[in-house]
Amino acid sequence: MILGDFHLHTAHSEDSETPMEQQIEAGIRAGLKYMCFTEHMDRDFPGSDGGKKLFEADTDKYREHCMECREKYSDRMDVRFGIEYGCQSHLRQHNIDYVNQYPFDFVIASQHLVNGIDVYYPEYFEGMSEHEAYLKYFEATLESICVFDGFDVFGHIDYIVRYGPNRNRDYRYADYRDVLDEILKQLIMRDKGIELNTGGFRKLGDEANPSREILKRYREFGGEIITVGSDAHKPEDVAGDFDRAEALLKETGYEHYCIFKDRKPVFLDL
Repeated sequence: MILGDFHLHTAHSEDSETPMEQQIEAGIRAGLKYMCFTEHMDRDFPGSDGGKKLFEADTDKYREHCMECREKYSDRMDVRFGIEYGCQSHLRQHNIDYVNQYPFDFVIASQHLVNGIDVYYPEYFEGMSEHEAYLKYFEATLESICVFDGFDVFGHIDYIVRYGPNRNRDYRYADYRDVLDEILKQLIMRDKGIELNTGGFRKLGDEANPSREILKRYREFGGEIITVGSDAHKPEDVAGDFDRAEALLKETGYEHYCIFKDRKPVFLDL
């Protein structure tokens, strides 16, 4: 079984109310050995202002709590300290400075915004076909990777299909092959990994994020660094669908998955 959940949120993230301790207890019940918390750092998120900074973790407070939990649960769980930062090209220097400021075990880069608009909301899709909206998102992802590569894996590469008008009903790798191939090639060239995010199963039913075609293509190109994360914001989702994730990885050509410590990948057998 997959023993490490490397995408987890708690009340230190804007979109969760769950104490870290409850997430860890859920991980223990699920049989995990490793849990890496990856709270949100999305600077300049829409709706933020001087008094309220949405999706910007208080990293000092978060780290202190994480270290307390690491000590508290040391006999039952290996707790690791990570971050999920949101990519925007104008934040390159902020990302460099921020990532170098803290001793993270693991850094996920994610594309949540395109031109300052959150793709979670229907407003993003207004005035565009679904194909155009998806293509624009993938082009923004490619730009983000080329602007700054101070991360370990790129999270849920086709995250946008969770929220499109038709979700993934009409979504095909072939329709975006050029840009998706280039995304994967750029990641491999930079020794970066991808994430199998099982939150997709909760949102889409039959597919994780990314899709099996992306997982297969990354492997065909020689990619090996892949982590598994539930993207859980509440205890019942911790390690969710990890059995399906394991089967999907084997189906798409993987023999290992990764966990990270001190920003270095450790390969574990499936």
